[in-house]
Amino acid sequence: MDLTGKTVLITGASRGIGEAAAHAFASAGANVALAARSGDAIAAIAEKIGSSAITIPCDVTRYTQVEAAVAATIAAFGRLDILINNAGVIEPISHLSSADPEGWGTAIDINLKGVFHGMRAAMPVMLKQGGGTILTVGSGAAHNPLEGWSHYCASKAGALMLTHCAHLEGADRGLRVMSLSPGTVATQMQHEIKASGVNPISQLDWSDHIPPDWPARALVWMCTAQADAHLGQEISLRDPEMRRQVGLA
Repeated sequence: MDLTGKTVLITGASRGIGEAAAHAFASAGANVALAARSGDAIAAIAEKIGSSAITIPCDVTRYTQVEAAVAATIAAFGRLDILINNAGVIEPISHLSSADPEGWGTAIDINLKGVFHGMRAAMPVMLKQGGGTILTVGSGAAHNPLEGWSHYCASKAGALMLTHCAHLEGADRGLRVMSLSPGTVATQMQHEIKASGVNPISQLDWSDHIPPDWPARALVWMCTAQADAHLGQEISLRDPEMRRQVGLA
């Protein structure tokens, strides 16, 4: 999977799937722009990657900052070929009847509006240059209600619909848009879920979760023609056949 000459912008790149994706895309030859609120964390990752990586402190809930991140990526590398909408949060886990409205809204701002902001900033650039790939890290929570996760389920369902809408509006103009549902991944988010003790996901053993480099490798694969049969859709790594196609089986 050779992405030499391509440029990718990854949101939520400071840890977990975002950090693993940064290394995976760099290993495939791509230029990598790491965007996250934690400037120190992405700086440390970029230092390991080398000259093909830049860092952009960015809060995806602020459209102007996402727009500026796209502009900074183009200023550094000349173009934007791939956007990975990865930034997301699971907190605050709470029943609807006792949910903190401000915290619930913040999760929507990050998980849903952050995806919209990424698409809104990247799509005009990609359409002007003749094409590009937009991938969003989704979740099975988009399809199934889970106790205490109303904010997460609702935001992931909305993000998946944004994928469908972006595909509808951009597929015939060179845009490749997909969502990746990775399943449960061994990241900090799983520690937060475990600590909550709410719903069956919190009862899973750490060994039940896949490593972050699996979805990272899947995201790279989704940027190749091998994934074209899935344009406009959500790919699930729970599917053994999909894992085989990606090369994870």
